[in-house]
Amino acid sequence: QVQLVESGGGSVQSGGSLRLSCAASGYTVSNYCMGWFRQAPGKEREGVATLDSAGRTNYASSVKGRFTISRDIAKNTLFLQMNSLTPEDTAMYYCAADLRFAYIAWCFAGKQDQTYWGQGTQVTVSS
Repeated sequence: QVQLVESGGGSVQSGGSLRLSCAASGYTVSNYCMGWFRQAPGKEREGVATLDSAGRTNYASSVKGRFTISRDIAKNTLFLQMNSLTPEDTAMYYCAADLRFAYIAWCFAGKQDQTYWGQGTQVTVSS
């Protein structure tokens, strides 16, 4: 059974940093696409960062240069290092795994009928 458990959220001041973790079980993180998404109140969920099986990454333009997605294969865990945080980064952050694909161009594309989600972790950035 696939399970994703996020941790590491919290409240920080603008300019601060946080590191989110997503512990995966039921499959191997390096075999498929994984990503981080976020949803702010009143807004649609948006993709933040994606990592494929070969280690290729993709970032939303709003976080490029500030956020870094990575994984620890031994711990079967996905990370999101977030630096230079701004109040616009305030949202619930979700870890996701797309067990259809392994290649960056196809990650989370189309009908996500084999996408698994964590329960989310709140990130709040104050000015």
